[in-house]
Amino acid sequence: MAEPIDIHALVAADLPAYKALRDSMLAAHPEAFTSDAATERKRTAQSYLPRLGLAQPGGGNFMLGAWQSGQLVGTLGCERDTRVKVCHIGHLVGMMVRTELQGGGIGRRLLEAGITAARGVEGMEMLTLTVTASNAGAVRLYEQAGFMCFGTLPQAIQVDGRYHAKDHMFLTL
Repeated sequence: MAEPIDIHALVAADLPAYKALRDSMLAAHPEAFTSDAATERKRTAQSYLPRLGLAQPGGGNFMLGAWQSGQLVGTLGCERDTRVKVCHIGHLVGMMVRTELQGGGIGRRLLEAGITAARGVEGMEMLTLTVTASNAGAVRLYEQAGFMCFGTLPQAIQVDGRYHAKDHMFLTL
C-alpha cells in the first residue's frame, strides 16, 4: 500500500526540497516547463522565497507541496497580479510530480487543493494556466477539473531545436 500524501503550503524551510524537486523535474521533462534546467540550477533555494507568497498572506500567491514519507513529491503554485484591473485572475504555475509517481493521483490532489485555496482568496474569480499541448495526460487532468482551452500558442517553447505548443486554459471560480 502506498504511503499517504499530505498536501500543504510550503514554508521557507521547504525551499531546499522545492529546489531539488524543481531541478530534477526541469532536467527530466524540459518540454513541460518554460524555465530551463541549466539556468535554474544556478539559482539558490532562497531565491524562490517570493513564490511562497509569505509577504502577501491571503493575497493569492502560494506554493503547495505534496509530501510522502517526509519527501516532497509534487508542487503546484499560484501567482496573482496586484494590478487592479487583473487582480481577479490567478495563474497556476509549477505543477510537477516526481516522474515515478505520475499517474497515481497526486497531481489531481494538488490541483484540487490549488483550486480550493484560490476559491478562498477574496476577489479571486478565475485561474489560468499553460500546458504543453502534446502532454495529453496533463491536458486531460485540467479539463476534468473544469479548465477550458482558450487558445494554443504554436512554437511557445523551443527545446533542443524542437518547438512545442502551449495550450492556454482557464477556470472560472
